[in-house]
Amino acid sequence: MDQTYSLESFLNHVQKRDPNQTEFAQAVREVMTTLWPFLEQNPKYRQMSLLERLVEPERVIQFRVVWVDDRNQVQVNRAWRVQFSSAIGPYKGGMRFHPSVNLSILKFLGFEQTFKNALTTLPMGGGKGGSDFDPKGKSEGEVMRFCQALMTELYRHLGADTDVPAGDIGVGGREVGFMAGMMKKLSNNTACVFTGKGLSFGGSLIRPEATGYGLVYISPKQC
Repeated sequence: MDQTYSLESFLNHVQKRDPNQTEFAQAVREVMTTLWPFLEQNPKYRQMSLLERLVEPERVIQFRVVWVDDRNQVQVNRAWRVQFSSAIGPYKGGMRFHPSVNLSILKFLGFEQTFKNALTTLPMGGGKGGSDFDPKGKSEGEVMRFCQALMTELYRHLGADTDVPAGDIGVGGREVGFMAGMMKKLSNNTACVFTGKGLSFGGSLIRPEATGYGLVYISPKQC
């Protein structure tokens, strides 16, 4: 795009590329509306298509997950991993299991995760993943089989220097454990890049309080 474009023309450009991704377009609008006064005062950040690159994921992985329920019926779900930005480090972001999950929502979450991780001052990029699988009402065996089936594809895209997933809505310590265990088996490597693991298999003692400590850490910087 021309470097003299307005905020509205930029937002229209984003929406035109993906007209059905309303959640993602809304996230871009909220962030860019806040940033635009700074960008107008510092036009160098609008050069070399930096903004266009900022709102476009580096990689989107979509795949099917085939698993068997307790009635011995084959079920098929969709899953995604949006590797949004590795500008300052490996992709980092949670996995979400919920019927509402779609590519637009995961792009929106991965986009915002990029900024959240940058604010920690740690070398982490942004990403997000998930599936339209609904763990609610499922037996533990069904959840386990789904997680294991998902990892048969996802594991090849993860790594300590590549992409580090975690939990999110519908994905707690149990689900992380199922996925981490399957990744170890598939990769023949005891190291596992998931965060949010249980203490019995490499989790962090501070994990339950981590979000609260993060709030305490960032609050003084907002004053």
